[in-house]
Amino acid sequence: MRAGQNPVKAVNEVAKPERITVAVLNYIPFLSGYYADMLDVLKTCLGSIRANSDLPYDLMVFDNGSCPEVKEYLTSQVDEGGIQYLILSEKNLGKGGAWNIILDGAPGEIIAYTDNDCYFFPGWLSKSVQLLEHFPNVGMVTSRPFWTREEHTTATIQWAQNEPEAEFLRGKFVDWEIYRSFTMSMGVDEPTTRGWFDGNEDLRVKYHGMTAQIGASHYQFLGYKKVLQTFLPFEMTRPMGQVRQLDIRMNEAGYLRLMTAEPLMQNMSNTVPQEFKTGPVVPAAKKKTSRVWDNKFVRKPLMWLYNKIFKIYYR
Repeated sequence: MRAGQNPVKAVNEVAKPERITVAVLNYIPFLSGYYADMLDVLKTCLGSIRANSDLPYDLMVFDNGSCPEVKEYLTSQVDEGGIQYLILSEKNLGKGGAWNIILDGAPGEIIAYTDNDCYFFPGWLSKSVQLLEHFPNVGMVTSRPFWTREEHTTATIQWAQNEPEAEFLRGKFVDWEIYRSFTMSMGVDEPTTRGWFDGNEDLRVKYHGMTAQIGASHYQFLGYKKVLQTFLPFEMTRPMGQVRQLDIRMNEAGYLRLMTAEPLMQNMSNTVPQEFKTGPVVPAAKKKTSRVWDNKFVRKPLMWLYNKIFKIYYR
């Protein structure tokens, strides 16, 4: 027989999630070799989100089977109020498996997804959401412009060319330094990067006074949850290398895939670039509001008294 009533029944309200969930996918299996600096990269990524996001949001982290040191850090961030939702997976489910959980389970109306090695610049969130809300039938928005494969953006190109109130543009709109800083951070050598830059043109669209680069990336994007959910589940047999499924499915479904016209984020890869080490100090996670009854010297006797009262009345 149950002893007494659950005290939570007396609570008349619950917390509501923010409209936007910023979701970070993390995987750091050990802290040596390629991953030696990845915990610092993760900390810098989360710090840039906290410092430079200019709309209300909840932070969600999906950890894909990282080492104990990383999980300990993430758990401490929850305790300090820096992470609102933390999912710790025992094993690496791959990006597809993680997306199945993140895109279905994030509580926000808008999901802003990123890998763990992305650095965000001031204003990235509001400007990206502005594109999402301004253009019709948007599937995903990436927070910087770069060249992407046209075969994955045919629906966007067709809309831009056929929409009477839109202007389709083709030319060189991203300068060399902005282009190379991102492409080479992904591990592409300079000759290949130069070949891509010289051999391709940027595609843009103007619509009701706003300009967007055509294209998007599965590395970092935001979109409406109700749209992203329609592409689930993702069946991927490898941890990486099959992520273009999202790009392909979204294009085939006729959704627009867009990027901001200015760079609002940067890839760090597996080391923190010097400019992010010497830049403005990134604030630590905002600690939860301290209450006198949360102090261990107050909490312990109060909980002892609560337990005694409970036993007197219900046992």
